[in-house]
Amino acid sequence: MRTWLGNVCGCVVVLWGVASPLTAEEWVSGKVWEEPPVVTPGQNGAPPSDAIVLFDGKDMSQWEGGENWIVENGYAISHGGGISSKQKFGDCQVHLEFAAPEKVEGSGQGRGNSGLYMMGRYEIQILDSYENPTYFDGQCGAIYKQHPPLVNASRKPGEWQTYDVLFTAPRFDESGNLVKPAYVTVIHNGVVVQNHFEIEGASAWEKPPQYTPHGEKEPIYLQFHGNPVRFRNIWVRELRELGCQEGEAKAAH
Repeated sequence: MRTWLGNVCGCVVVLWGVASPLTAEEWVSGKVWEEPPVVTPGQNGAPPSDAIVLFDGKDMSQWEGGENWIVENGYAISHGGGISSKQKFGDCQVHLEFAAPEKVEGSGQGRGNSGLYMMGRYEIQILDSYENPTYFDGQCGAIYKQHPPLVNASRKPGEWQTYDVLFTAPRFDESGNLVKPAYVTVIHNGVVVQNHFEIEGASAWEKPPQYTPHGEKEPIYLQFHGNPVRFRNIWVRELRELGCQEGEAKAAH
């Protein structure tokens, strides 16, 4: 709309912009939203109040196969096979911290290799990618064999690193047909390395990604790839859309 301000220093002044809040009518969507629940953010690296803690530095009781991993000094060292969370998850936020071995041994995929598998299928690669060339869709922060990280945000070997993952699970119909693919956003050491990437299917080394039907919730899997990668501070928040009742949009008076 056009707003008339009058004559300033002999010049006619007309501004184009939004209506004045003193004269405009407020638009109301008509939607009646469920009240957002209160969540207390964690302090000094602690989980938020609604987090499901999968590893707090003390034991691996929340994991199938966790008895094979070594727990010491507040972290767990991958050993003797991969582990799956006993609890299953669908749409969720995941936080974990990891560190590749300080002593560099091997190269490429043989250096600090592990993986975070959402729903036990969709891998976010964990690798020592600090000055360690390998194929781009297999380096740290990659959706394995599907999409490289947008940048290489890896810290030096032995230093603690963080993953913060926002995951939307795929949807299948009653016949097992894919209705909606999975999506993932990955923040590596505070840097976005995957931006709402559409996952193409389950991760595999020897074949292309593809979807097969599975449950609405499935375990999180941490891979053992022969390297003693350390983990700590692992927690998950289940994500749920707020309820909403549709109403008629109108201008409020």
